[in-house]
Amino acid sequence: MEEERAVSGAQAKQEQEQEQEETVETVETVEVAETVEVAETVDTVERAETVEEVETVERSETAERVETAGTTRTAGMAKTAGTDPEEDSPNMIVYRKIENIITRIQDETDGVPIRTVKSFMSKIPSVVTGSDIVQWLMKNLSIEDPAEALHIGGLIAAQGYIFPISDHVLTLKDDSTFYRFQAPYFWQSNCWEPENTDYAIYLCKRTMQNKTRLELADYEAENLARLQRAFSRKWEFIFMQAEAQVKIDRKKDKTERKILDSQERAFWDVHRPVPGCVNTTEMDIRKCRRMKNPQRVKKSVYGVAEDTQTQSPVHAHSQQNRKNTKEDVEKEILFLNTQLDRHCMKMSKVAEMLISYTEQYLEYDPFVSPLEPSNPWIGDDITFWEMEASKDPSQQRVRKWGFSMDEALKDPVGRDQFLKFLESEFSSENLRFWLAVQDFKRRPLQDVPARAQEIWQEFLAEGAPSSINLDSHSYEITSQNLKDPGRYSFEDAQDHIYKLMKSDSYTRFLRSSAYQDLLLARKKPESEQGRRTSLEKFTRSVGKSLTGKRLTGLMQSS
Repeated sequence: MEEERAVSGAQAKQEQEQEQEETVETVETVEVAETVEVAETVDTVERAETVEEVETVERSETAERVETAGTTRTAGMAKTAGTDPEEDSPNMIVYRKIENIITRIQDETDGVPIRTVKSFMSKIPSVVTGSDIVQWLMKNLSIEDPAEALHIGGLIAAQGYIFPISDHVLTLKDDSTFYRFQAPYFWQSNCWEPENTDYAIYLCKRTMQNKTRLELADYEAENLARLQRAFSRKWEFIFMQAEAQVKIDRKKDKTERKILDSQERAFWDVHRPVPGCVNTTEMDIRKCRRMKNPQRVKKSVYGVAEDTQTQSPVHAHSQQNRKNTKEDVEKEILFLNTQLDRHCMKMSKVAEMLISYTEQYLEYDPFVSPLEPSNPWIGDDITFWEMEASKDPSQQRVRKWGFSMDEALKDPVGRDQFLKFLESEFSSENLRFWLAVQDFKRRPLQDVPARAQEIWQEFLAEGAPSSINLDSHSYEITSQNLKDPGRYSFEDAQDHIYKLMKSDSYTRFLRSSAYQDLLLARKKPESEQGRRTSLEKFTRSVGKSLTGKRLTGLMQSS
């Protein structure tokens, strides 16, 4: 027993000695490692020429340590974190399926070949034909009917993933029409619905680029004018944003810039389509989701913060565990004051005005009242149209001029009579200015700057031959608009002159002897014609009786 104890004691002593040696080696290793690290740090600091380089080295070493230490934690959080709720929305599922097809179409080996086509004087880069897309869909999606493939391609084009390069209507045709693929940045899954400020920046940017292909269409010019009036307070900021983007675009390659311009135009053709086309984003399920959370911040296409409020602050749902701030209360007070100042009208008054309007225009409705001499909508007689186009107006036309000034101005004869009356009062320049601006709005874009200066020199400039009476506010706005003239540069001045004529000149025109005489002159021919027909009947009957008596006398004498 004693021998076994001695052996076990010797073994324990050997194990302790081994542990002590391992501990010493570990400590020495750590000390050596620390010494090496210190030496490396010293060398690094010595090699750094400035304090900024030292800070950069320290930051990089710290970032590497944090990244190494947090790998495990990040993996664990990734397992426990939930998925993005937007990925589960029905629209997003459809977008992902479309984008999968678009990715396959653009594949370099199995996709549709994208090529550059030579035109007469230039080249059209990165285009495919509609027939190529239809053939690829039939081949790769196992579609036998070309009409079905064309329908699927039309749905993809309606969402803006492919678009024609020479048309604003997003449809797919099975022919040689050239199409281009949309950039992933403008895909529906990557963008929130753009705001009106984004659209204003885009249209403003288009006006700064002197390219024929970038000229605004008529509906785009009207949208730009409405946006300019709506965002008058921050239009300078919108203009600066557009100007900065134009400067950036000019630095890009010509081919790249041409492709990007077409892709941006297609993006807005989806969200602000041509009048008459279906807006595929109107019934977006995401709108319904955002209505439940109106405080959510919307993403802007151009990075412009949007401060518009979709709901009133009174009825907006407040976030949980969030107290109303001073700004929220001020917004609510401002909203309520605005509602108090609103002009309200009783429903009975509205119904009465509608009935009076209907009765006023009742005899001018060819589907309700009979027309004289005949109704051209139900027959082939065009006498009514000839009477309406004649320079000798009927009593019905003259009486219609008294309904409103618009009715008088729509009729060419009424417009001429109103102009003659204004000339007699030495105020015809007001109507001539209004007509000049109306014609100016329909001018081609290339004629707009020259015609704008002509109107300014004739009616608004100092010492103008036909100077009009314009208030200072409208004059300043018009002069500012003429620095970059457009079709609607004279909008404020035209509205002011129109209201001036309506409240003053038009009412005096209706009371004038010229209009009253014209109205009565239409009645005289009708009465005179009735008298003339009765006289003719009498003379004919007398003539017949005289001739009859003569014949009987001759017969008796013979």
